[in-house]
Amino acid sequence: MQNWKKLGNIFTPDNNFDWMVSHAANPFAEHLKKGIYKIYFTCRDANNRSHIGSVDIDFENNFSIENISKTPILSPGELGLFDDSGVAMGYLIEINNKKMLYYLGWNLKVTVPWLNTIGLAVYNNKTHIFEKISKAPLLDRSHHDPFTISYPSILFDDGIYKMWYGSNLKWGTDQSEMNHVIKYAESKDGITWLRSEKIVIDLVYDNEYALSKPFVTKENGEYKMWYSYRGRGKITTYRIGYAFSKDGIIWHRKDNDAGIDVSASGWDSTMISYPFILNYKDTKYMLYNGNDYGKTGFGIAELKV
Repeated sequence: MQNWKKLGNIFTPDNNFDWMVSHAANPFAEHLKKGIYKIYFTCRDANNRSHIGSVDIDFENNFSIENISKTPILSPGELGLFDDSGVAMGYLIEINNKKMLYYLGWNLKVTVPWLNTIGLAVYNNKTHIFEKISKAPLLDRSHHDPFTISYPSILFDDGIYKMWYGSNLKWGTDQSEMNHVIKYAESKDGITWLRSEKIVIDLVYDNEYALSKPFVTKENGEYKMWYSYRGRGKITTYRIGYAFSKDGIIWHRKDNDAGIDVSASGWDSTMISYPFILNYKDTKYMLYNGNDYGKTGFGIAELKV
């Protein structure tokens, strides 16, 4: 059983820029120097289109904000592209000395609410910006992922890149009729991915309909995954779940051992979601979102041992 102590809300956008009007969803930390981390997140403009922004946080100074990005890290694509309705923070990893940013492309639809696919942007060391490698998604729909695919978590392990990602298996007349699960893929170079047909984290509760945004670590030979899940009895909003695995394929859900839940009141009282795990010095921390899918920003908790 884990025991996470909440340390409070860190950052909530409030009309900072025309592209950063609200939300700070999907926090992802990149270590810069000493106690300074750059936290990437997904924000929204006045038209509800999502962009990727960042803030620099000082872990040595009570998680104070040192800098807020004045321009987007990544912006929506041109009209008609897979990411014309927005881009969302996925995963950042260095491959062959290149910083690779895997992001979600949002495309609003008519017959169903949306289509998500995974795009890729690479950091240009000369211009200091992330550049999309293509106008098309890196991971698009397929026979086994026919409706929508989402947030990846990536590890370099056993000489290959391993990805756990979200896949929706159906739509219905209502959003709660979707079946959004977590699947697995492998790659030698981070570009070409061989997707498995296997569902690695499946729905287990009677009215559960969505598993989202896995974050996977490997510690002492064991894989650990934190994720968001939605639909458990009378609980209809996201909660943070936990699972472990010996091989990264066969997982054991232990949601009751996640050790973190909504607060009695405040910014994370109705929902918690989109966990990101990091180690700083001798402490394990979790960045996560609260109410309304990140509208109240993101906060931090530390693992008590």
